[in-house]
Amino acid sequence: MDLTRFIEELIFNHHGLIPAVIQDDASGRVLTLCYMDKMAILKTIEEKKIYVFRRSSGRLMLKGEVSGNIQVVKSVYVDCADNSLLFKVDPVKAACHEGYFSCFYQKIDDNGNRIVSEERLFDPKEVYRA
Repeated sequence: MDLTRFIEELIFNHHGLIPAVIQDDASGRVLTLCYMDKMAILKTIEEKKIYVFRRSSGRLMLKGEVSGNIQVVKSVYVDCADNSLLFKVDPVKAACHEGYFSCFYQKIDDNGNRIVSEERLFDPKEVYRA
């Protein structure tokens, strides 16, 4: 199957986006959930690096374009309903813009308290200077 046809068969939301789970290939740990448009999927599969559609700025972005923490794609999966994707990746350092390996670094206890469950790998104030 050609790549364009695969992308056309996907079911996007009314904004033209599809959710994508990004998972560490080595550990199986979920790194982040992002959204992709057709161009992000195309560039991701062609270049083997994760591209996302930044909803906050309305633009295509290479994951790690500022920090250098890119995510190299190892494999791509589509769910049974054709409406979400899973990318297994080799991350460079950290996936989270807050400096953690995973965006899911906050554990919620039985009382609803947030507990930081891992060490910060970089200081975002040093990386994302305005």
